[in-house]
Amino acid sequence: MKIFIKSILIIPFLIVTFSCTDSKPNILIILADDAGYSDFGFMGSDEIKTPNLDKLASDGVTFNNAYVSASVCSPSRAGLLTGMYQQRFGHECNLDSDVNNSFDPNQITIAEALKTKGYRTGLIGKWHLGDKKQNHPLNNGFDYFWGFISGARNYFYNPSEESRNSIRNVVENNSPTKFDGYLTDVLGDKAVDFIEKNHQSNSPFFLFLSFNAPHTPMQAKKEVLEKFKDNPRKVYASMMWSMDEAIGSVINELKENGQYNNTIIYFLSDNGATSSKSSSSPFPFKGWKGNQYEGGIKTPMIMTWKNKIKPNTQFNGFISSLDIFKTSLEVSNVDKSSMKNADGKNIMISLNNKTIENEDLFWRKDKMATVRSGNYKLIRLNDTSTVLYNIKKNYYEDLDLKTKESNIHDSLFKKLSNWEMSLIKPNWIENKNWNIVTEMIYQDLMSNKEIRAFSPKDIKK
Repeated sequence: MKIFIKSILIIPFLIVTFSCTDSKPNILIILADDAGYSDFGFMGSDEIKTPNLDKLASDGVTFNNAYVSASVCSPSRAGLLTGMYQQRFGHECNLDSDVNNSFDPNQITIAEALKTKGYRTGLIGKWHLGDKKQNHPLNNGFDYFWGFISGARNYFYNPSEESRNSIRNVVENNSPTKFDGYLTDVLGDKAVDFIEKNHQSNSPFFLFLSFNAPHTPMQAKKEVLEKFKDNPRKVYASMMWSMDEAIGSVINELKENGQYNNTIIYFLSDNGATSSKSSSSPFPFKGWKGNQYEGGIKTPMIMTWKNKIKPNTQFNGFISSLDIFKTSLEVSNVDKSSMKNADGKNIMISLNNKTIENEDLFWRKDKMATVRSGNYKLIRLNDTSTVLYNIKKNYYEDLDLKTKESNIHDSLFKKLSNWEMSLIKPNWIENKNWNIVTEMIYQDLMSNKEIRAFSPKDIKK
């Protein structure tokens, strides 16, 4: 497998100036689920084929220092849709089946904000922000929903496996529905349908295309598996190929109906690769989904906007998934009151800056918290145990500088503590057994030791 880390170019002026008289751009967010950082052609992989995403990347900017706000699915999505550190409204940990809390419906979502400017809004795919009535996508700014409420489901429809009123069932708006074929393909088709119908109405749209690929269960189409039969990660490679094909269909629809030039498209993953026992890969980083090492929180990210963003560009400034909210609202001239609580920034302004300012970024999940400030990153476990890394010099995070650079350590520790003063306690925490494993993983990663357990079933009783 040939994978490389691309050389980084700072492009001081990327964007063609645009006026507020331009028609409102369509907004399309495409989210992968648990994808590995380098598991894309545009990120250097020869093993995982993503030709449509590669083409999309060449048409815009690839962010080489992009992060999500959480290392697991549900809080990451809560941050993405609100532009806020989700810990500020208690959505800090992943949802579990026995959790009584879920997404706070009092928060303004990007869909709700864009609707104030006449946008037609749609969600196709995975939700994972709660199954109560007040949490439903239709009650949080979306005009149309086709997908499933839970965090995962099978990729093939089997009537005998569909449970009554299960949050894993596929629904259209509020009604249970069926589908034929492979779910990833169907999600692409539903997105194409949404775009076509919206084009006929001649109004701007916001579409959140939220794939569950390549999240487990590991299921792929037979004909695609045959194509990748010699690939050492053939099921994963097949799932990624199908997602890429679905994205290609959506992009082709935008081009065929003349909407591509006036559509802002973001692509990213909700968190990093799953553990080293799975097929996704965090290469070249340490860590994975569930922890705040680079492999768990860093994401490949693309942004395109024809004639507004210079094509085939690399950008090295810090970018957060939280930035998508404010960027989309400001370019759509949404009233600033909708952005008063936003923690992100307008990416368009950042791209135009000749001097790249790498702001502080923060993470917290129960006992684990992290701050990245410039080249340095501090990770804390249980309020006491800490490590300090210089990410620029040591991106693999195995050289602890806590003692050698104590002043920087103390400064970052204070920044992290001050940030936490703006948060509330988590509304829920994750499964007790998983918390035990997560703490063990942190201890091993921080000590550069062999990982003792990847899941609760690895713990010897």
